[in-house]
Amino acid sequence: MVRVTRRAALGLTAGALSTLAACGRGVKDASRTALNLPQSPVPVSFDHGVASGDAEAAHVILWTRITPPEGHTGPISVRCLISTEGAAVTDAPLDRKIPDNATGRIYVVETSAERDWTVKIDAGADAPGTLAPGEVYTYQFSVLTGDGLVHSPVGTTRTLPETGGDSFSFAVVSCSNYPFGYFNVYRAIANRKDVDAVLHLGDYIYEYGIDGYGGSVGAGLGRNHNPITEIVTLDDYRMRHAQYKSDEDLQAAHAAAPWFCIWDDHESTNNAYRTGAENHQPEENEGDWTTRKQMAVQAYLEWMPVRDPEAGKAREAIYRSMNIGSLASINLLEGRLTGRSDEISWFAELGGVSPLEVPMKAGLTMARVSEASRTMLGEVQEQWLTDRLKASVDAGHTWQLLGNQVILANVRPPRFRDLLTEDQINGLENSYAKALVDFSQLGLPWNLDAWDGFPAARTRLFDTIRATNSQMVAFTGDTHTAWANQLHDASGEIIGAEFGCTAVTSPGFGTYMPIDNLGEMFADANRDVVWYKPFEKGFTLVNVTPEAVTATFHSVPTVTERTDETRVDAVFETRATEDRRPGPVTRIS
Repeated sequence: MVRVTRRAALGLTAGALSTLAACGRGVKDASRTALNLPQSPVPVSFDHGVASGDAEAAHVILWTRITPPEGHTGPISVRCLISTEGAAVTDAPLDRKIPDNATGRIYVVETSAERDWTVKIDAGADAPGTLAPGEVYTYQFSVLTGDGLVHSPVGTTRTLPETGGDSFSFAVVSCSNYPFGYFNVYRAIANRKDVDAVLHLGDYIYEYGIDGYGGSVGAGLGRNHNPITEIVTLDDYRMRHAQYKSDEDLQAAHAAAPWFCIWDDHESTNNAYRTGAENHQPEENEGDWTTRKQMAVQAYLEWMPVRDPEAGKAREAIYRSMNIGSLASINLLEGRLTGRSDEISWFAELGGVSPLEVPMKAGLTMARVSEASRTMLGEVQEQWLTDRLKASVDAGHTWQLLGNQVILANVRPPRFRDLLTEDQINGLENSYAKALVDFSQLGLPWNLDAWDGFPAARTRLFDTIRATNSQMVAFTGDTHTAWANQLHDASGEIIGAEFGCTAVTSPGFGTYMPIDNLGEMFADANRDVVWYKPFEKGFTLVNVTPEAVTATFHSVPTVTERTDETRVDAVFETRATEDRRPGPVTRIS
């Protein structure tokens, strides 16, 4: 967090700054004289928008970043006003400001080059009752320069209800690779009036250089990565975050609602785990993994509207939980950097193995995959989640929701040699798809980077869900494809539902295996898979009520051109039951 000045913490002047009550009474948006905001020694601008996140009933994170002239190192004072007034301002151009006569809570903080000029305030945390539960707020940052007050765009956020709650809607997104296309999905979310929050499940940025994943597409669209090399250092990660947050569509989505964010692997590097990553090569001047991981985490905590881990926890331990009144708890998992066991990859295990030896080698590999010691979350987080689920059920919350990076469902690829024609097989151009055709005949899970690579850990999770009597619905990113899954435990009993979102821009499996009925093949081959859509880009709009969790899958027609157009591909729901036994996942549209 940036430092809150003594003046702001004490209320500017004795008795001058009252807390913001439910009726919206408080201090006026002060003039220069009343505020006494220290003047910046240099001109500044707000080039990266505003954002809010990790909303709770009593407080919410507010974020921005100022841009001073190159070479200046700070400090610079920044004012933030959060108000119940001016909610309609967000319908106007982003250069509007909250009216000077608006009432609200003012914070004054300092930032500098030490934290890359980012500003993050936990509004409401400084004084109970500052923010009211279930309330919509607008907020705006300002810096006093020699030419007067310079204002950020206006953002809209909301606190969560403290009790009750009959409906809550949020958009689920993941996998926004900048070079692969325009962020039309973010713009579509920003344009909606029915989104209470956004749940981002990871791969918010990608680490590759212009010669890596997506580089050739980005060159054609004029959306190459900055810096042009793979990001490794703290300056690299900061520069990449800055590039993504310079995108006007992403800025619009951040300004529209609070976000709940977790990272996956590309915020650090591909297929990351606690002690390393597939895309980290110390021998290629990428340094020590622990150092690189810390740099990635530092930049993420600076640039994202997330609440920093509490004192005593590792900085990468960003798993956390929020309650939506009595409607639901949202448990955000960290499945990469704190407890994930070392990667086991079919490419590494079967590369160079003769076809006759593949079945034996695959069997030995699955024995390692299935070892009880393998963990996705780590022992500490597993216990934390157990405690959180139990507390949620004991508190009477209807739903226990999981924000999860990778697919929970048991998934085996269809036996493609039995289903595809020779012409279809011979027409496959992608090496990944070609390798999967032969592998699919083994009847084994293909994606060992998902929970399929950690079956013992998944069993422990499912046992916990059953033991706590949770009505669990998981939301998942990572695969760039849309899923509606009915999760089963080892006995075949339904354990919960999973809705996997497609990507903002990153290509799905259908890009590499363009078979029209590919989704139906996966659904037919897997008990857990109710529906699979491997082609589109889009988001999932989730509505939670005491009766049901409904997932509406939206897609955009293209990401290689700008468009506001969207369509609905499917709607699924899972309904609550009186005995809290999970209901089936049903298609309703």
